[in-house]
Amino acid sequence: MNLEDIYRLLRKDHLEAQGIIDTVPDPLLLLDQNLCVRTASRAFFKTFKVDRDETIGEHIYDLGNGQWDIPELRRLLEEVIPKSKAVVDYEVEHEFPSIGNRIMLVSAHRLFHPDGNSRSLLLSIVDATERRLRETERDLLLDELRHRMKNLLGLVQALARQTTAAGRSGEEYRDAFLGRFGALVRAHDAAYSGERIDLEELLERTLKPYSEGGTAVVIEPSQPVPLETNRTMSLSLILHELATNAVKYGALSTDTGTIHVRWAIEEASAKHLRLTWRESGGPSVTPPTTTGFGTRLIEFAVRCELGGRVELNYAPTGLVVEIVTPL
Repeated sequence: MNLEDIYRLLRKDHLEAQGIIDTVPDPLLLLDQNLCVRTASRAFFKTFKVDRDETIGEHIYDLGNGQWDIPELRRLLEEVIPKSKAVVDYEVEHEFPSIGNRIMLVSAHRLFHPDGNSRSLLLSIVDATERRLRETERDLLLDELRHRMKNLLGLVQALARQTTAAGRSGEEYRDAFLGRFGALVRAHDAAYSGERIDLEELLERTLKPYSEGGTAVVIEPSQPVPLETNRTMSLSLILHELATNAVKYGALSTDTGTIHVRWAIEEASAKHLRLTWRESGGPSVTPPTTTGFGTRLIEFAVRCELGGRVELNYAPTGLVVEIVTPL
């Protein structure tokens, strides 16, 4: 075997090894003992929008004008890896110039060598940004579900306490309570039925269960406001949250409390709906020291789902909420 045959075999092995690396869908980097790039996968070049010429042979901290000079990655390569043979899914969050903010899971393995003295590192990089976003959304939904269930159970208890028992037989009390509970169930069903209804009808359906005899909640009639399905669901969620808080802590927690709801359409550069929720006659109100999940839920629904803004005024005489959203 001559030198040409040896070169051909070495080149064939190199091409096969590079082919294996390029087949892996996640970005890969092979670093030497000085943390310079010996080779990189096709996925690395594609993901981070860099060229082979500006990558191979460069120190990892110098790649892409220093985009990999990240404190978390420095700690991994200089402190964690020297003490272990492998690190899996080390989370690195960084603003990359070409692709924006990303959460990367970096795994590092020492390259296998029969003598066990390899100083080369194989880095695999997985973009976990979307996965983390889905996990955050899932956690938010679970928190909302727990919050809603807690509120619903507390609301049923409040309905039972507020349904007048004096001067009624057991059957009369049962019928009155189940009537209000049935109205609450129908209001929830209407909110998630997908049907298009008018704002006044939504207010009547949603708030009727909270007012025995219809005197504690006053809805002031105004001009018609047809609602799209997604706005119906969002507004219903907000109204239920406000009503639940009123039953637990506000105007509806006493026999003398009242809630006035009114709305108007304002026309400036574009049409806007201004919805006002005003409580009175209940316990004295003091601003909360912390922002609860219910308040965050209302603010999120108004801002992100309705594209509007909300103001919560904790006046001593009662909570006042103003929601302004474009039509």
